[in-house]
Amino acid sequence: MPVASWLELSSSAYAHNVATFRKVAGKARVGVVLKGNAYGHGLLETLSIAHGLVDVIYVITPFEAAAIRKWERENARERREVLVIGAVSADDVVELARLEVSVVAADRGFEAAVNALKAANLELDIHVHLDTGLGREGFTRAGLEKGEADFLKGARVRGVMSHFANTEDVTEQDYANTQLANFEAGEVLLHQRLGVVGLQRHFAASAAALVLPPARLDVVRVGIAMYGLWPSAETRLSARVVLGEVPTLEPVASWKAPSQVVKWLPAGSYVGYGCTYRCSADTRVAVLPVGYWDGYPRLASGKAHVLVNGQRCPIIGRVMMNHLIVDVTHAVKDERPLTATLLGRDGDEVISAETLSAWAQTIHYETMTRLGPHLRRVVVQATP
Repeated sequence: MPVASWLELSSSAYAHNVATFRKVAGKARVGVVLKGNAYGHGLLETLSIAHGLVDVIYVITPFEAAAIRKWERENARERREVLVIGAVSADDVVELARLEVSVVAADRGFEAAVNALKAANLELDIHVHLDTGLGREGFTRAGLEKGEADFLKGARVRGVMSHFANTEDVTEQDYANTQLANFEAGEVLLHQRLGVVGLQRHFAASAAALVLPPARLDVVRVGIAMYGLWPSAETRLSARVVLGEVPTLEPVASWKAPSQVVKWLPAGSYVGYGCTYRCSADTRVAVLPVGYWDGYPRLASGKAHVLVNGQRCPIIGRVMMNHLIVDVTHAVKDERPLTATLLGRDGDEVISAETLSAWAQTIHYETMTRLGPHLRRVVVQATP
């Protein structure tokens, strides 16, 4: 039995989610976002599933792009289109050109990268990021009109992208439609000022791909939903309105842990730091080698459960750096080693990322991306 917790990634669940978005996207190509260690699922482990299924791979850093190209070489795989949507330095862009990785120009600071490419006599595909209303990175419409992107004349500009601020509630999409109008105006300005045509357009992330059909354009850029997690409850409700049904998304990840020890504690025993829990009766506990170092949220103390033999078992006492203590009195009959499910299904019971996040007073994006990179991730076939 293993001595540390691990994640299981269902390749069948992932393939199902890709197929769902191919149906939703229609003629648009399907891209997946692998930033944030593939939303906590593991960059290379997820890549091994996704590589042959999707059309475009989005990452946030040059390091991630280089890791993908290395994996492709080592596994004799054909190169996929990879786009770094985060900031890149002049040094980065030269190496990325050699790796045939595309990048994003989001502000005038990218001019140094263009000059570095010229000095190295290299080219690569550039996608222009437009700030259509999120207020984050990207050229604004006013900036384009002032010529802030004119330094890209003559560069190999191949795409244009943006990011929505609010699309998830189908009853509140006026601002999203304003952003779409700004995007179209920005594309016209790029044509007028740079002379570029036929740009690859990508705007819709998970929520917009599901509930805002005009935003699907040429590529949908699917993040958290590709891992089987809905962006929000509002997105799920809106999908029923827009699509006529709620597509099934299958969670890809399960998180499991072995017991370090299973033992009895007599009535009156205190459990954990601070003596915050006291056993009201003789209690069989399992000590699990999992804690906030691994990404299990400390704020879930006193609220969370794990699954053992298909039954919910409460975590008692505080979540510690390296340990959880679980009341398994009614789930097991002896002190033999056991396996607990922290995320995922066991029998008829399920602990979802959304549930764990609610216990921790946060969102499932944060919960998943905080899962420790040191955790072993194993690709399996079965759906969790």
